[in-house]
Amino acid sequence: MAYLINEEIRAKEVRLISDAGEQLGIMPLEDALRAAEEREQDLVLIAPGSNPPVCKIMDYGKYRFEQGKREKEARKNQRVIEIKEIRMSPSIGLNDFNVKLRNGQKFLQEGNRVKVTVRFRGREMAHTNLGEELLKDFAEQCADLASVDKKPKLEGRNMAMFLSPKVPASAKK
Repeated sequence: MAYLINEEIRAKEVRLISDAGEQLGIMPLEDALRAAEEREQDLVLIAPGSNPPVCKIMDYGKYRFEQGKREKEARKNQRVIEIKEIRMSPSIGLNDFNVKLRNGQKFLQEGNRVKVTVRFRGREMAHTNLGEELLKDFAEQCADLASVDKKPKLEGRNMAMFLSPKVPASAKK
């Protein structure tokens, strides 16, 4: 957000706040500019919508620098959650299922959401209950790491379910 500073301010009267945060009262703009100049700082319009507008005396360059640092730190701490997909067929073997399960658990531990999909081909569409059982079993095996976001739902030839990682008790505080 770009603030108006010093001569850019066009109000006749302003409510002035000092650099220490104390109210200096309502005064003409010229007096406020003079007060800021005496302290060798800038007059910054912080609340243009109020009546009269609120201005603060501060070192604007230092303020912008610190604000940029805060934004950079916030971006660094931000984490993008991805949706990882695991695909299976209703006639998957036990060992293959266990491999997919381990991959799903790994994705959940990394903090990603997981979409588990069962694809039905040909006559398998007559046995959608097998796919639903497979997905429920997958969710049950991941119950300690994840919670079910969307229950198994058939969409065309695919049945999908979404799992989200559970927030650890230490991160809730």
